[in-house]
Amino acid sequence: MIAALAVSGVMIVLVLAIHMVGLGALLVMIRWRGDGASEPGHRLLQAGLILAVVLGVLGLHGIEIWLFAGLYLLLGEIGTLEEALYFSASTFSTLGYGDVVLSAGWRLVAAMEGITGFLLIGWSTAFLVSVVGRLRALEADWFASPGRERAD
Repeated sequence: MIAALAVSGVMIVLVLAIHMVGLGALLVMIRWRGDGASEPGHRLLQAGLILAVVLGVLGLHGIEIWLFAGLYLLLGEIGTLEEALYFSASTFSTLGYGDVVLSAGWRLVAAMEGITGFLLIGWSTAFLVSVVGRLRALEADWFASPGRERAD
């Protein structure tokens, strides 16, 4: 159990760091590419930014799922890459079909992956809602009455 908790702790810190850096990179991309999104009539640019954020978040989750799948292969708990990816994705998303299981010594790692995945999906959702909300706020500023200051 101690080994499973130690391995889980390392993996949690690793994927949290990857997620934080990845979301930070998406913010930089939004700031860099989003300069023109604050002008009226740039809905295509806004849609492109939202799409880029969604794809970026999906990419981050993909990396995190692959890392856990690699761990299961490294531990010898799952025999094939396809099965490890399937198990990791269903565990990360908290779907957990139960048709692939780990041995008793390592199943705590899967439980920690599920908790971590749940939190990271929530974090990603909050990030996406924030980005979309910010873009919608820009639209509200466009229709503000003349003479009113734009909220930045």
